[in-house]
Amino acid sequence: MSERSPKRSFVARPADPESWVKVPDRPSPRAEAAADFTARLTIDVTADMRGRIKIAAFQRGQTVADMLRALFEREFPPSQGDDR
Repeated sequence: MSERSPKRSFVARPADPESWVKVPDRPSPRAEAAADFTARLTIDVTADMRGRIKIAAFQRGQTVADMLRALFEREFPPSQGDDR
């Protein structure tokens, strides 16, 4: 019979949650294409909508993520006061 590994405990969160959320765990291979910090966005769409999005991305030679990022940039440009 094999030995069980010691039980791991939860890691304590830092006192400053903003810095904990914004600090990336490790460098991303797409770090050059992404902004300093990225966040995952989850939305619910119908299966039909998901299919249409995937087909449109394929026809444009893009990934769904890249296509939606471009859409969000067009629809929600940075305001005048932003540093970007």
